[in-house]
Amino acid sequence: MTRLLVRGGTILPMTARQDIFTGDLYIENGEIRGIYPGAAPAELVGEANETVDARNKLVLPGLVNAHTHAAMTLFRSYADDLPLMRWLEEAIWPAEAGLTGDDVYWGTMLAIAEMLKAGVTTFADMYFFMDRVAAAVADSGIRGHLSRGLVGLGPNAEQALAENEALFREWHNGADGRVRVWLGPHAPYTCPPDYLKRVMALADRLGTGLHIHLAETRTEVEDIQKQYGKSPTLLLDSIDLFERPVLAAHCVHLSPEEQAILARKRVGIAHNPESNMKLASGVAPVESLRRQQAVIGLGTDGAASNNNLDLIEEMRQAAFLQKVHLGDPTVMPAYSVLEMATVGGARALGWAEAIGTLEAGKRADLILLNLAQPHLAPRHDLVAHLVYAARGSDVDTVVVDGRVLVRSGKLVGLDEERIMAEAQKRAIRLTNTVELAD
Repeated sequence: MTRLLVRGGTILPMTARQDIFTGDLYIENGEIRGIYPGAAPAELVGEANETVDARNKLVLPGLVNAHTHAAMTLFRSYADDLPLMRWLEEAIWPAEAGLTGDDVYWGTMLAIAEMLKAGVTTFADMYFFMDRVAAAVADSGIRGHLSRGLVGLGPNAEQALAENEALFREWHNGADGRVRVWLGPHAPYTCPPDYLKRVMALADRLGTGLHIHLAETRTEVEDIQKQYGKSPTLLLDSIDLFERPVLAAHCVHLSPEEQAILARKRVGIAHNPESNMKLASGVAPVESLRRQQAVIGLGTDGAASNNNLDLIEEMRQAAFLQKVHLGDPTVMPAYSVLEMATVGGARALGWAEAIGTLEAGKRADLILLNLAQPHLAPRHDLVAHLVYAARGSDVDTVVVDGRVLVRSGKLVGLDEERIMAEAQKRAIRLTNTVELAD
């Protein structure tokens, strides 16, 4: 039986804005058994077989990356500064055509190494060869919410659907409960309504949810409007897709009516501000959605369109983008942004019963941030520090399911040099086969 004691930290449980105190946290077999302001009982201190010194550290729930394509680390800084569709059609999709399962495994391991070191303990992923992504989750110790990307207009539409079902049957609740599997219809412009209805029927039969891109670009909205006489969001609502658990990535171009639908239907919204800025997709109406109490998580998107997986940096950008866009410094306050990166992401993924806050009975996914640094002093407001001043490199310790995966900023149990070397040689092979036009 593993018993871990986190001692003397400043605990920010994300249960309420005012809940912050110095104390201890006791973990047994991957579950938080108790949180103690001041100090844990002496008998628990004696029973612990591992202790983490949390003095001068901020203890909070692990961050949830609500939308990414992990193995796209292989295309980081490749074919940058292009419009979205040209970037996809001329660079990314041709390079992805050469992907193998092993490529995806090592690209995912690179993403996991990067995310863990920056405090991400759970990530939602949509890509190919998802059985290899699941294997990377199992091997690394992180928590993964996985969907096989489905393109209904593609030649392998049926095969992809079968692969997503096989992934669910093999991996859902696998890796000691650290893997959950949803279905991954790519987007309304690649998955026509008839195909989406088949995906929905399979999701209902399996008892799972859907992870989809939605209203990412103005071009997408205009094209869908021309084809179906309604916007992507209204199209999905008209076929009752939102009557089941849905994680919708981006949601940039939404009318007030569409915002209200997503909020009322409790659709999980994955906001990806840095990717949206880089690809000039637009500014999502996140502050408006927040005021309507929509379910909002924070994502990085893939490293090819970001170009890092630092969710702490993403928090800062999410806040600043809304403030400058709306001309109002009071919008997107720090605690609300931090909620998006923790409990909001857990809700968006349908996982809030187990993760997202530090509470007795939940899984022990938590991070320790080193506060003893010049850019985090003086300590007026630790929440503001975390959102506006901190960096991913400030993460000292990462615990997932009660297991220490990062200690003193270093990965535990993963060969970082080998991961980077494997990713490098595979990335070179994939991109060398593509010729980009000037």
